[in-house]
Amino acid sequence: MHFGKFSFGSLQIDGRTYEQDVVIERGEIRKRKKRPSKKFRDEFGHTPLSIEEKIPWKCKRLVIGTGAYGRLPVMKEVQVEAERRHVELVVVPTNDALRLMERESKANAILHVTC
Repeated sequence: MHFGKFSFGSLQIDGRTYEQDVVIERGEIRKRKKRPSKKFRDEFGHTPLSIEEKIPWKCKRLVIGTGAYGRLPVMKEVQVEAERRHVELVVVPTNDALRLMERESKANAILHVTC
């Protein structure tokens, strides 16, 4: 998987441009469905990543790109579930997440493309 240009609101993967958050699971890319997490928005001031979403747990390492400025909140329950499943959770700004994903092809990821 090749990660191209990333800027606020836009991410290129294998020559295709995505303008929404994406989930990478076992080499497949899909849109992140945030709707289950929207009920927590008021609490965080932003729609967080919650355990309510379809998280790609079938991996040893899950990389979460928290956006251009690292502002995507990740709820504590996600961290607890990762520990329970023995999945290494790496939470970093999206730019750093892309560098990690290029080196670690077997990791799954959730990549936030804005804030």
